[in-house]
Amino acid sequence: MKAAAAEQSEFPWDRVMAMGFGLLRLSPKTFWSMTPREFERALSALSPGRSDAPRRNDLASLMRAFPDKTLQEEAWPKT
Repeated sequence: MKAAAAEQSEFPWDRVMAMGFGLLRLSPKTFWSMTPREFERALSALSPGRSDAPRRNDLASLMRAFPDKTLQEEAWPKT
C-alpha cells in the first residue's frame, strides 16, 4: 500500500488556481464551486480545438491545387 501511495503525485493546486484566478479571472466563490469537469470545460475555451486529420480525398484535392515545387525549380528560377 505504501508503494502505491508514494507513486501518486500531489494535485497541482498552485497551477490550477493560477489558471482559474489569473487566466479565467474567476472569483474565489465561482472557482471553488466548480466541479473539475466544469473547470476543464472552461479552460478548453481558451485552447484551439483539435480537428480530425484531413481525409484522403481532401488531401489529394489540396495537393492538386497547391503542388510542391521541386528543389531545382526553387533554386534556379527560369529567366
